[in-house]
Amino acid sequence: MINTICPLASVEEVFKTGTGAIYQCSRKNCYWMEFAGSTTSFSVSDFLKFKKYIDQINIEKMLIDTARSSDFTLVMPYRTERCFLLSVQDILNLRELLDGAKFMIELNSVIKACLRSSLVAVSV
Repeated sequence: MINTICPLASVEEVFKTGTGAIYQCSRKNCYWMEFAGSTTSFSVSDFLKFKKYIDQINIEKMLIDTARSSDFTLVMPYRTERCFLLSVQDILNLRELLDGAKFMIELNSVIKACLRSSLVAVSV
């Protein structure tokens, strides 16, 4: 789906669940998120801000509140044209996707640091 939006993109899958996927584009230095039938591009900093925002949604309050308006929350990611109307299940699915992607990004950084230090130790 991403290659139809940006045919020149060079993307690698970062993390995927049954409800979505996160891809990293090395050409544009950004992340692409496929979720809820749409694809959204994020700069690295906006991706982290979006994850933080999703993590701060009070699911317990949504479940306890009896008002119909509390069944969903409207999320508009930074500097995008997207708008998501999310149910509690959608939020949980999105959190799983974003948590997994952030973990894989951090793991990749740790592995690269270990490899660099190993190469330095071997060359000495």
